[in-house]
Amino acid sequence: MASKKKGRSNKSRQVVQAESAEMKKTSFSPAAVREFLLEVQAEFKKVVWPDKKVTAGLTGFVIVLVIVISMYLGSVDLLLGKLVSMVLR
Repeated sequence: MASKKKGRSNKSRQVVQAESAEMKKTSFSPAAVREFLLEVQAEFKKVVWPDKKVTAGLTGFVIVLVIVISMYLGSVDLLLGKLVSMVLR
């Protein structure tokens, strides 16, 4: 059986051409950098930042979780180390 290769459709060709044209337009001119920074600033204004209380609570939770997991991994490492040293004797 002969299989037919599918070529790119007109729509996908247009998308590729648009992307390549867009990449050619990008430059590091001062106007482009200024426009980028203004867009970043506009996006940061849309962000909903959590309250101080929520941030402190989640930070405390992460710290406690790190301590608990490190104690668990440390004890497993110690146990396996002793087990391996007993086997190798």
